[in-house]
Amino acid sequence: MLTVLIDYESGNLHSAAKAFQRMAAEVGGGEVIVSARPEDVARADRIVLPGDGAFPACHAALAGAGEGSVLEALREAVEVKGRPFLGICVGMQLMARVGHEYSETKGLGWIDGEVTRITPADPAPGATSLKVPHMGWNDLVIDQPHPVLTGIETGQHAYFVHSYHMSVTDPAQRIAHVDYGQPVTAIVGRDTMIGMQFHPEKSQGTGLRMIANFLTWAP
Repeated sequence: MLTVLIDYESGNLHSAAKAFQRMAAEVGGGEVIVSARPEDVARADRIVLPGDGAFPACHAALAGAGEGSVLEALREAVEVKGRPFLGICVGMQLMARVGHEYSETKGLGWIDGEVTRITPADPAPGATSLKVPHMGWNDLVIDQPHPVLTGIETGQHAYFVHSYHMSVTDPAQRIAHVDYGQPVTAIVGRDTMIGMQFHPEKSQGTGLRMIANFLTWAP
C-alpha cells in the first residue's frame, strides 16, 4: 500500500509527511512518500494534495507543462481509477469548480463550489471584530457522517490558517464546518474524495485520528 503526498512546491511538507508516516506505522497503512513525479502519483494507492499559498499559483504549479504533468496523473488516478484522495488547505480548495483569489481560476471541479474570501459578519456593538486570515483553533461542527471522521465528534478542535474558503452548492458535499462570523466550510467530500480546509497534521489528536482513518479508508 503506497500513499503519495504530492510535492508541487506549495509549502513545507515536512510536518505533513511525518504525521502521515507516523500514523501509517501505527495502523499498518503501508509506505508514505513525498513525490513530484507523475509516475509515483499514477502508482499510488492513496493520494494526498497539501497546499499553502494562492489558488492560481498552486493550480499552475500542479498543472506544470500540461501533458505528462502531475495534474494529469492525479486526474487519472482519482477520476478514472477511484483512488482515495485527501486535499489539505489549498489542496482542498483546488477541488472546487472555481477559485476567485486574485483572478478567476478553474479548479479540479470535483466539488460543486466556489472559493471566495472570508467575510465575517459585522460584530455586535462592543464585540471584537474577527480578523482575516482565519488563524488558530476552531470547533468542528459535523454536518454529514463520513468514515474519515470515525471517532470524531462535533466540538473537537482543528487548526486553521486561511483567508479564502469554499462555498458548496450541494449541502451533501459539506461534511463539516466551523463558525467564524459565518459558516466556514471545514471538510468537503464525495465518492473517494475528501478535503480538509484545516491542517490535520497540526491538529493534535483530532487530526492524527483523521489521518489514520484516511489511511485505512476503503471506499
